[in-house]
Amino acid sequence: MNKDSTSETFHDPDEYPELAQADFDRATYRVNRQPAPHKKRITILLDASLVDHFKALAGERGYQTLINETLRHAVEQEDLEARLRRVIREEMARYSASDSES
Repeated sequence: MNKDSTSETFHDPDEYPELAQADFDRATYRVNRQPAPHKKRITILLDASLVDHFKALAGERGYQTLINETLRHAVEQEDLEARLRRVIREEMARYSASDSES
């Protein structure tokens, strides 16, 4: 399409404003139109044997991905355990209250 076209879909690149870092910081990262899970680059020191273990388990997949999934699973398990304990305490309190009413 040339610059003289009357089509409304043509945009001259010079017409767009320049983007600053703040614009990128406010951006929503998307994958297939869905917000992408945001990852943060960090530096962490791990035991060499631990890294070797995850590298051996991961194979072609990538050991950092495997470490990330393992950490996520551990956090989800903690959350599940905390919720389960709360429900059990509530049920035990309810059961104790109904016993004392009888």
